[in-house]
Amino acid sequence: METLIMVGQLLLGLSLLVGLHEFGHLITAKMFGMRVEKFSIGFPPKIFGFKIGETEYSLSAIPLGGFVKISGMIDESLDTEALAKDPEPYEFRAKPAWQRLIVMLGGIIVNVIIGIVIFVVLVYKQGETYVPKAEIDENGIVAYELAQQIGLQTGDRIINVSGKPYDRLSDLYSPDVLLDDNTYYTVNRDGEEIKIDIPAGFIDNFSEENAAARFVSIRAPFTIAQIEPGSFAEQAGLQVGDRILSINDQPIEFFDQFQTIVQDYKGQDVNLLVSRKASDDENALASPVEITATVNEAGQLGFYTQLDIDYATKSYSFGQSLKEGTNKAFGVVFVNAKAMGKMFTGDVSPKNLSGPIGIAKIFGNEWDWIRFWANVALISMILAFMNLLPIPALDGGHVVFLLYEMVSGRKPSDKFLENAQKVGMVLLLTLMVFVIGNDIWKLF
Repeated sequence: METLIMVGQLLLGLSLLVGLHEFGHLITAKMFGMRVEKFSIGFPPKIFGFKIGETEYSLSAIPLGGFVKISGMIDESLDTEALAKDPEPYEFRAKPAWQRLIVMLGGIIVNVIIGIVIFVVLVYKQGETYVPKAEIDENGIVAYELAQQIGLQTGDRIINVSGKPYDRLSDLYSPDVLLDDNTYYTVNRDGEEIKIDIPAGFIDNFSEENAAARFVSIRAPFTIAQIEPGSFAEQAGLQVGDRILSINDQPIEFFDQFQTIVQDYKGQDVNLLVSRKASDDENALASPVEITATVNEAGQLGFYTQLDIDYATKSYSFGQSLKEGTNKAFGVVFVNAKAMGKMFTGDVSPKNLSGPIGIAKIFGNEWDWIRFWANVALISMILAFMNLLPIPALDGGHVVFLLYEMVSGRKPSDKFLENAQKVGMVLLLTLMVFVIGNDIWKLF
């Protein structure tokens, strides 16, 4: 079922984005009087279709893209027979270069608009909830495997990033930070300031699923929020609201300390000192209670925790949402452009590229509409960026040839455009095989 949910979100999200992208081409083509022969979401074989006027609309079986076939245009269909004749007034090739340019940018423009609109709405409706820097200043971080690799330690208080202030925990591993050159953390460790360099290519470690959870989290005290029925915690008499002060006389202040210590007592009984409210009165003093409990073979007692974190919340007016949502949308483009540049220089590994499986994992295995629309906005901006790349067979390739025509006054020959389209299709198919292979490799 979880796989079906991921696949369902992927198909719905891509169908919406591809359909609207191709609609951008269709509406601009019709606006300039061009004949649109086909409009397809997905690639053949066709599942079903219908015709309205001169245009056949269809849904096809391979949901990895879509296309609009405009009369007189050399596209992925490579249908060049009609090009041997003189151009008809309704054909793409018969129109001025500036009109053809707008048609080729139509899908990209729609993707950008969709991304901005969704980001703006989400910012306005949801605002932001995050772990502020003040929480790190108070208790420090928990350094997991990836953080320890670069020299961070649990309890470190990160003062700044590359000498610049930051606002929230997620800023520490944002793509913008990890893609910058010569970046470092300034850390307060036991009263001493230490510089921790972030090595080049460190972002490659974040290409794997849940990598951020292997980097850092906030260090925080905790209370018991829920007891698993039938667990050793229930049998021992632990209660919701209890705070564990020590295990076998080893003091406990933070949840990471509890996790570390309890692992040493798998399958054994332990003595717990627990702070427990004397009554339902919030002002009542907590009293210490001694409890003997058994740790299971997984190193757990059988309860869920509530971390004592003071999250910050921020709401935005509609005007502020317009600015913040637009910044978020174009931030996606800038990060992808920076990552693409570093791939060419070898600073970032191509393994960070993801195909359909990787995209499906982004949506997750639970249907959460807020996360769904956030990911649709993200992918919409990425599609806009990728389609603008100057690769023949992509919109960006057509844009380059049209700009050349507008500047030089000379139109590339139909034979050149046909051959360029073939080269572009080979490049795209190679890239598709690579990213799908990348996805499969990450599964093992």
